[in-house]
Amino acid sequence: MTDSRLPTVRLGESGPEVGVQGLGCMGMSFAYGPSDARESRATLERALELGVTLYDTADSYGAGENERFLSPFFRAHRDEVVIATKFALSIPPDEPTKRIIRNDPPYIRRAVEASLKRLDVDVIDLYYMHRRHVDVPIEESVGTMAELVREGKVKHLGLSEVTAGELRAAQAVHPIAAVQSEWSLFSRDIEAHVVPAARELGVGLVPYSPLGRGFLAGTFTDAEQDLTNDDFRRTMPRFQGGNAAANAALLEPVRAVAGAHGVSLAQVALAWVQQRSAVHGLPVVQIPGTRKPHRVEENVAATRIVLTEEELALLEPVAAKVAGTRYADMSFTSAGRE
Repeated sequence: MTDSRLPTVRLGESGPEVGVQGLGCMGMSFAYGPSDARESRATLERALELGVTLYDTADSYGAGENERFLSPFFRAHRDEVVIATKFALSIPPDEPTKRIIRNDPPYIRRAVEASLKRLDVDVIDLYYMHRRHVDVPIEESVGTMAELVREGKVKHLGLSEVTAGELRAAQAVHPIAAVQSEWSLFSRDIEAHVVPAARELGVGLVPYSPLGRGFLAGTFTDAEQDLTNDDFRRTMPRFQGGNAAANAALLEPVRAVAGAHGVSLAQVALAWVQQRSAVHGLPVVQIPGTRKPHRVEENVAATRIVLTEEELALLEPVAAKVAGTRYADMSFTSAGRE
């Protein structure tokens, strides 16, 4: 393992410059079962040593607990990190599959103040609209977000799970640095419209769940059998019953490529996402999540793996064969609006 630091890339034409791989921090205090705070903090520090500078959270992760957990790390390294957080989505603790979406200007203003307080910072580097409420014009929401930039509370704007049309409408109001959407060997919907729009507009892509929430890494094969009761992956159709068995079989070409390189399944999955930047001609900064220092080392090392054309061709059919949807309720995603 080499400690050479990650190269950097700029998100958006005037957005933040960050390491080519970021870190998804949600699982450190939310959604993926029990976590070890000490180990998570060590993971944050190790990531920074390796050149990871984009750290991703949201106000909905543990109802603000994830932002609070990250705050000491951010304060200690304020000039070295790019803080990305989100508003618009809340998850009732007693109904983990339910999503409540708010995009109205008064809510946005309350949300940013609350995040600034929990993070204990003066400004948020990259502020995303986590999900889109179709009853609120996106121009109205982004207009309020733009006011936050002018007021010095936010530096750059991002959107998550939007359509190409919504991205264009937002960009007409204020420059958008990044679009965050699920993108992996299992999830390639955004390649049809969103990715070309982002390339055209000079917007970066920040793929979340590039490891298929751990399934592509082989960390579990059936959510209901392998994961704890408080792990929300148990609610996801792709990882249940017959779907899980069918999708596990799709990992065979990933294993073949991993064997050829002498690397892990996770590293192949991450290398594939990394190469989307060259394939589609736009900045791509994926944010794999982990709570373990050795995993962040493995993930960062994947940025140095180059898959051959033959290997990419072997992996190409995987997404079209995936069984089951990303969420039990897809209504709060961009699916169906494109």
